[in-house]
Amino acid sequence: MWKRIAIWTLKNRLAILIALGLGTLFMAYHARKVQLNYEFTSAIPQSSPQLQTYKAFKKMFGEDGNMVVMGFDNAKINDPAFFTDFKNYCSSFKNIDGVVNTLSMPTALNLKKIIIGEEEKLEASAIFNNTTNKDSLEASLQLFYSLPFYKNVLYQNNGSTQLVALRIEKSVMNSQKRVALMQDIKSKSDAFAAKHGLQMHYSGLPYIRNALAVSIQKEMNLFLLVSLALTALILFLFFRSFNAVFFSLLIVVAGVIWALGIMHLSGYKISLLTALVPPLIIVIGIPNCIYFLNKYHQEYGKSPMQAKALVLMVQRMGIVTLFTNITAAIGFGVFCFTSSALLAEFGWVASLGIIAVFFISLLALPAIFSYLPPPNIKHTNYLQNKTLHGLLSFFEKMVFTKRIILYAIWGSILLISVIGITRLNSRAYMVDDIPKTDKIYTDLKYFEKNFKGVMPLEIWINTKRKNGATSLGTFNKIDELSAAINEMPNLGRPLSMVEAIKYVRQAYYDGDSSSYALPSAFDIAFIMPLLKTKGGDTGKTNQLNSIVKAYVDSTKQHTRISVNIADIGSKELPKVLKEINNKAVEIFDTSKYTINYTGTSTIFLEGSRFIIASLRDSLIYAFLMIFACMIFLFRNWRVVLISIAANVIPLLITAGIMGWCNIPLKPSTVLVFSVALGITIDVTIRFLINFKQELPRYNNNIREAVKATIYDTGFSIIYTSLILIVGFLVFVISHFQGTQALGYLISLTLLLALFINLTLLPALLVWMDKIMLKKATEDPLWEVLNEEEDIDLDRLTL
Repeated sequence: MWKRIAIWTLKNRLAILIALGLGTLFMAYHARKVQLNYEFTSAIPQSSPQLQTYKAFKKMFGEDGNMVVMGFDNAKINDPAFFTDFKNYCSSFKNIDGVVNTLSMPTALNLKKIIIGEEEKLEASAIFNNTTNKDSLEASLQLFYSLPFYKNVLYQNNGSTQLVALRIEKSVMNSQKRVALMQDIKSKSDAFAAKHGLQMHYSGLPYIRNALAVSIQKEMNLFLLVSLALTALILFLFFRSFNAVFFSLLIVVAGVIWALGIMHLSGYKISLLTALVPPLIIVIGIPNCIYFLNKYHQEYGKSPMQAKALVLMVQRMGIVTLFTNITAAIGFGVFCFTSSALLAEFGWVASLGIIAVFFISLLALPAIFSYLPPPNIKHTNYLQNKTLHGLLSFFEKMVFTKRIILYAIWGSILLISVIGITRLNSRAYMVDDIPKTDKIYTDLKYFEKNFKGVMPLEIWINTKRKNGATSLGTFNKIDELSAAINEMPNLGRPLSMVEAIKYVRQAYYDGDSSSYALPSAFDIAFIMPLLKTKGGDTGKTNQLNSIVKAYVDSTKQHTRISVNIADIGSKELPKVLKEINNKAVEIFDTSKYTINYTGTSTIFLEGSRFIIASLRDSLIYAFLMIFACMIFLFRNWRVVLISIAANVIPLLITAGIMGWCNIPLKPSTVLVFSVALGITIDVTIRFLINFKQELPRYNNNIREAVKATIYDTGFSIIYTSLILIVGFLVFVISHFQGTQALGYLISLTLLLALFINLTLLPALLVWMDKIMLKKATEDPLWEVLNEEEDIDLDRLTL
């Protein structure tokens, strides 16, 4: 079959190249339309109860993670000139499209009881009207500090630490417009900070997500350029041929275009995972070119007939590259079986991209090189590389004379690794992959230190009866739970309808700060009607009305407690939720109240758990599917067991190193094992198929066939492994620690697989010499896969 494919390709080479060119142009048209993904819940399946609760919560109360916060320290808050600039800075955000409202000290409102006729009402008016006069400013500051409603929410440390919060419109937050909006917010803030010598800190989920999305886009372009540059350099060092380098890169670039085109045609966007696909296609696609060109050079060296060498290249390497690409595609494709849209998109695009680059290389390489001059001695000198010959001779010596030492070395490493695996632990943070020195991380810690965090946690209370959320009994229970939460570390001040009621009571009693408390049964009837306040001079819905609408639903059956929480990680967050729930169960009668915990923090926890579980399951699927391919290829359970050992051992050693080096299991590191398995199996398949091809040539002498295979495949295995290792090491330059871990852990696994497949794998084949020999003589399935009908290649011309 493969011989006929090669001959057909050469006879139709021009039409094939034109078709591939037109197809690539079509895919390039779609590739340029790919956009960034600004959503964050796609990691969790839509059927997840936690996600359904979160969606129901947002439908009832609105977005929970749409705040951008800025903070700074300044002891001159009572300076009129500074405060006037501060006020103008906060007011400037009202003119920015996408900013719903601004919460800050200068924009804070005061509630005051007024009497209109015989009716009592509350009027909301700006606290800081005149800030140019020192006496007026001092009076306004004194009034502001007398309002506990704002304490530990908009300021800390007696006003020297300030917080400005911007609520972002949902349609802007989840679109490309967010980039320009964040740039506008940051430019205004930086200008204000520069004028007064402040260090401005930024955080909030919209800000963090935007920064991550922009970094993803930049890194994807950087990875592509660096991957191409390093690959070109290594290819040139190997082949010393401009044509080999240029056309190999052209093929993998076409593969990248097809992958991006598939991404857009599938309706997907660029996420943290799918951004890795283009450099992965380069790293995985280049070995196809090396396998083909290496065999082309070998066959041309044996018989200097270009057409014959090209046909033999496809005949000998077609089956190898097909199955190596299939197993690599399986390593990614198993993610499609998960319920996570994020993983499924990554798996679908990566697997189809790998298959696409295989067919492009299979058809384009013989067609292109048939038009080029045949290789000369300079281009094939790498086949006589003395250093590599010396290394392969060392491997041969270990396999045939030092097998016991070989088994002892790998056995000891494996034992130490198994002990290390017992030390593995699972831990993830919302900003886990950001370096500790990055401003996003340090700014987040600034808000955690001063305001105990900015990550949203929502406690959703269903009273199971209409108007139950506004009863005095419910208020008292919420207030008791809020007080308990306020005492917990890493949890900010809880905000709820209760805080609004306390503020109204303070206003009802003429602003006396000691009256900031829940109303009694006596004065509740007077205070509740005051929640319908007037807007005063602001002309806008005041802050109190916003709180009433945001914290109680229209039926007044449901209410919420909003808490900002520190990024304490997936290991500590369940403990905090359990502590809150234990207290809530003590306070609320669970037969009358239903309490749910939701918000971005809990969704992150669920997403992290689900991705790790999905990656674990996908690794099992990958094992089953890949070794089903091995059974189909070799039809011999002993060979399958040997191949399993050769590929499980590198993964176990990598997992052990993670345990000893305290590298936690999290989505980015668990991903390593599925990806690495799909790639390391390629080397095993390459070795075993070549071994099967050598057996008939050496009259089923397994020892001689193994020796020939070490030298015949050793060069291409070392070259392709080095390409893969360097290609994945490119990820080490990433800004994200998870992507860095993906790079160095996969590179480590590939390096281990290289040595294992050139030492332990052949040693096991030799050890099973007698059994294998008997099987080879009795079972016709051991015959070479590529034996085909005779076609006289010597008469084939281009």
